[in-house]
Amino acid sequence: MDRTFVLIGALAGVVGVGLGAFGAHGLRGRLSPEMLAVFETGVRYHMYHALALVSTAALMGRLDGRLVNAAGWLFTAGIVLFSGSLYVVALTGISVFGAITPIGGLAFLAGWACLAIASF
Repeated sequence: MDRTFVLIGALAGVVGVGLGAFGAHGLRGRLSPEMLAVFETGVRYHMYHALALVSTAALMGRLDGRLVNAAGWLFTAGIVLFSGSLYVVALTGISVFGAITPIGGLAFLAGWACLAIASF
């Protein structure tokens, strides 16, 4: 599983950097400042949790495997749901997708909680 989370984290990092560059260079002037800020928030949390996935992989075997494994999948779900919903809202203006964002935020929180509990 550790290789899985390194792979997911690395791919998430590649996508996050690409989306960050796209936002900085391709969306400036095309989106309102508010929607650009929404997009940038998605990228920021995307990158934080890409790094968290790689860190999670490094912790496999050192902490409770079930909890670390759960943390990795929760971080993955959080990137898709939290950041993904923010990307959709910013790019389409369809605000109903914003209802998904808190679910992704809860996945991030649960992932961090799993790591905290695993450390005991």
